[in-house]
Amino acid sequence: MGGGREIDDAFKWFAAQAGHGHIVILRASGDDELQNWIYRNVSGVASVQTLIFHARPPASDPRVLAIVKRADGIFIAGGDQANYVRFWKGTPLNDLLNAHVRAGKPLGGTSAGLAILGEWGYGAMDGGSITSPEALHDPAGPAVTMVGHFITLPRLANTITDTHFAQRDRLGRLLAFVARLAKDHHTAAITGLGVDQDSALLVDADGNARFLSWHPDGHAWIVVPEKLRDVERAGGRTALDAFLEDRVMTGKPLNLEGFTVIGIGKSSRLKLPGYEVKKPAFERHIDVVDGHMVERPDRSGGAQP
Repeated sequence: MGGGREIDDAFKWFAAQAGHGHIVILRASGDDELQNWIYRNVSGVASVQTLIFHARPPASDPRVLAIVKRADGIFIAGGDQANYVRFWKGTPLNDLLNAHVRAGKPLGGTSAGLAILGEWGYGAMDGGSITSPEALHDPAGPAVTMVGHFITLPRLANTITDTHFAQRDRLGRLLAFVARLAKDHHTAAITGLGVDQDSALLVDADGNARFLSWHPDGHAWIVVPEKLRDVERAGGRTALDAFLEDRVMTGKPLNLEGFTVIGIGKSSRLKLPGYEVKKPAFERHIDVVDGHMVERPDRSGGAQP
């Protein structure tokens, strides 16, 4: 979920994936409001329990671990993802979350909770939340804090997620995140996935995904670095590194052509982890020139919306 308003049908689907059993909500701020909403509005769950973390030691507490281990479904709430990284990464709780997924049990998250579900995440570790113009103008800078090897969802391999997407104008920063990861990890096999606010992308155990939103024009957004993939296919990792060397530099604006951005709407269908799309809501082609996004005509020569 991209943050914002809860979606009844999304949580009903989530509860069904959990066998209408015990739901545990994890968070590092806030209260039990979501817990109470789920219990009252989502029929048929056995229980809903909230654990609120304020420090790292509870992520090793046997009482906490016993509650998480018993969960049939786990949902990570919004807040500040930096706290999730500081409190959970590398702890027994982290191990339990990944064991939960390996056991075929559902795991979800909204806002900061979604931000840590990809193989890579923007950790916001410097205490702020970088904007698109800031990220595009210094994609290799210290404020672009990437976090990996945290939550392991096989369907989101090589994926970096982002939230509140259209509402907070985050396309630019997701382009920058994808470019930064490609350079740091010497691979073009990076895909960006953004989800609009008040919206949810539901991914089943086979990787089939569908989209729900309160907004008539809500979307999930897929960012593919097509140019980088062409370079890597033609010349391998060495060619990719050489291509990125002066395009993603500390203190310098991003210069990178050839992004494809695909919209997932309510009629679309998505298959993960390959990002196969049926009935996309739109397709856009974007270059970044001196830290500014420039939209190109589509391949047929027509204008883009």
